[in-house]
Amino acid sequence: MSDGALPLLYSFRRCPYAMRARLAIAASGVQVELREVVLRDKPPELIAASPKATVPVLVLPDGKVIEQSIDIMLWALRLHDPQAWLNPPSGRLDEMLALIARNDSNREGGFKYHLDRYKYPNRYPAADAAPHRSAGSAFLMELEHRLEATAWLFGNRPALADMAIAPFVRQFAATDPDWFAGQPWLRLQAWLNTITTSPCFNHVMGKYPQWRAGAQPTLFP
Repeated sequence: MSDGALPLLYSFRRCPYAMRARLAIAASGVQVELREVVLRDKPPELIAASPKATVPVLVLPDGKVIEQSIDIMLWALRLHDPQAWLNPPSGRLDEMLALIARNDSNREGGFKYHLDRYKYPNRYPAADAAPHRSAGSAFLMELEHRLEATAWLFGNRPALADMAIAPFVRQFAATDPDWFAGQPWLRLQAWLNTITTSPCFNHVMGKYPQWRAGAQPTLFP
């Protein structure tokens, strides 16, 4: 990046994977050019960079493409990690990555697997939202138990796991806010509220116009 070129981040404001990529980039202070994508009108530049054409996608100045959100988080934080998200007060990076992997798993039993079928049952043949809500709740109860000991998932301050998992818990909560608010997850609810009302989260949820070739660059953060 010494020649002045910035990494290009293809993002979509409401996507939880893109949210967590933006959170890590904002925390690192590493500047990128943000390109807001409309999923029904994906730019050919995104498809050329990453045929999977899902966000987030980070294109580095040397042409290297990083296609997975957790890898984008690690890329940014390994460049600059002023809040020590990669070094939690309790536990290790590999333990955080293991918990994140369980959150992300689209296989039966993974939190994301149940989240999708709870939030979007019409997308899955014969899916019944209720049992998937119950199965997803088991993972959330596990997070609640972790938060009984400390205010954050891996100690007394936020770390990678908190910021990687929170956007998905937020999505689960938003599916039926009244039901979520009535569950016995007081610590989890407080944890989620602390994150989603923070200045950093509010910053990364700023609205940007759809990117098109030739548009004035949007610098982020």
